[in-house]
Amino acid sequence: MKLLISVALATMACQASTAQEMSYGEAEYLNSCAVCHGPEGKGDGPLGDELLKRPADLTQLSRQNGGEFPYWRVFAVIDGRYVLPEHGERDMPVWGRQFLPGDAKKYGPNAGEIVTTERIHELAGYVQRLQR
Repeated sequence: MKLLISVALATMACQASTAQEMSYGEAEYLNSCAVCHGPEGKGDGPLGDELLKRPADLTQLSRQNGGEFPYWRVFAVIDGRYVLPEHGERDMPVWGRQFLPGDAKKYGPNAGEIVTTERIHELAGYVQRLQR
């Protein structure tokens, strides 16, 4: 199991390094998030005008949180599987549910969950690097 997880994470790292030194988090962001949040995370993606609520400006999360990046809140929002229904509807896709079926099919159910979690960590880390 550990070998399978190591292979999966190494494969992800190799894919990211072949993308002109682009981190996996950045590649995932551009693939999954930029269409709404914009390529620089300012909430100005091409689909932003089509949504009921404008996507968040991800570059301002630290400023809006007293200068500290709310890593675990960002992680939870991206994952979305554990958001309580009483917190209201969400426009953003539940990426944990989006990523998991493919990851589980490729790596097995247990390793798939680990790979999905790592993908979300990579995304949250990239959003942290977008802070201005």
